[in-house]
Amino acid sequence: MNNVAPVDEEYTPDGSVMISEMNLEGTITFANRKFCEVSAYELNELVGQNHSITRHPDMPKTVFTKMWQTLEDSQSWNGVLKSIRKDGHYYWSETEIIPIYDENDAITGYMSARRVASRKNIQEAEELYEKMLKS
Repeated sequence: MNNVAPVDEEYTPDGSVMISEMNLEGTITFANRKFCEVSAYELNELVGQNHSITRHPDMPKTVFTKMWQTLEDSQSWNGVLKSIRKDGHYYWSETEIIPIYDENDAITGYMSARRVASRKNIQEAEELYEKMLKS
């Protein structure tokens, strides 16, 4: 988890795709320019950090538990995530994470592709996550 204080103000990125890669432990090994721009971190601040550096405190931990279970079962994971930028502002993304395989079909890491979430999907996610946090 990160130590950034949340700011109740949304950052809305343009339509470009944010790409990142992480190892089996969730440590960032690559982030494209758009991911750096949207997260407000420099590449050297991201690489070597756990991907939870962008995890917003409003996100239920259960979402990530299920996400990791899905990935460890060699399945891709899709969902809407609320993330936090280095400056504390938040952003929503439709996220797909897929396993990366080596030549022996062993999972060596994961690739994440994110794009701006639709207002409808954000509203549905907010309602679901509120219920999850209350239970």
